[in-house]
Amino acid sequence: MTQYAYRIVNVFGDPDSSGKLTGNPLCVVEDARGLDDAAMQALAQQFNLSETTFVLPAEQATASVRIFTPAAELPFAGHPTLGTAHVVRALKATGDSVTLRMKAGVIPVVARGDDWTLQANAPRTRVPAGDVAAMAGVLGIEAREIAGPPLWVDTGSEQLVVPVVAPEAVRRCRPDAARMINQDMARVYVWARAGGTSVLARFFMLKHGALGEDFGTGSAAANLGGWFVAQKVALPVSCVIQQGEPIGRPARLRLDVDREARIFVGGRVIELGRGTLSL
Repeated sequence: MTQYAYRIVNVFGDPDSSGKLTGNPLCVVEDARGLDDAAMQALAQQFNLSETTFVLPAEQATASVRIFTPAAELPFAGHPTLGTAHVVRALKATGDSVTLRMKAGVIPVVARGDDWTLQANAPRTRVPAGDVAAMAGVLGIEAREIAGPPLWVDTGSEQLVVPVVAPEAVRRCRPDAARMINQDMARVYVWARAGGTSVLARFFMLKHGALGEDFGTGSAAANLGGWFVAQKVALPVSCVIQQGEPIGRPARLRLDVDREARIFVGGRVIELGRGTLSL
């Protein structure tokens, strides 16, 4: 029998809300040597969080990281990157700068205290096949409420970024899971400006054909940065993204796109607990 230590952390914690029980939960298995792909996938199903990560040695980075949802492995995701970096710093005493090798590439991550920031990959984009009216219908809003061109953006994990006119439209979204499949909208990030530098956002995805919603999505925040770059928005851009509010679990993400179009996503990481698996 082999013992595997793990930690539970919350990423993108909201300092204005109820403390430790905010943000997006993550399980980090501290040393995954000896676990094969099937075991990692089974453990992600066991924990049943949006993602579980597995730390492995790396030659040209501080650590290598595998990211699994309960259904599949991901090449990159934002909150697992920040949460895992927080754990790797504690395990390896690296200081406030780490690099994590993922399937999407090597991701640099830096910290100031327990506030972590990653630099995302340069964005790749493509125009969606469906028209705006059909997309609005899938989301349960009016076509006139879509405020700009929807765009598939990939800074590590591809998602459909859809701007809408106001926070009220974000809150009213009620996606139709069956139509999401038909319209090629399996991963969609809906956002609106909420005054000043504030943004309200929601991220919807299909899990085994059923509709799910994420509490705080760093990869989607990075893709919003990619949307700004693709739309030639004047740079630099800085946003504070509120997510999770409509489903009762507030998260706060920070997005910065600098003058060189480099995309940074950050937020607070809170360690909640530790445990051991016996396999």
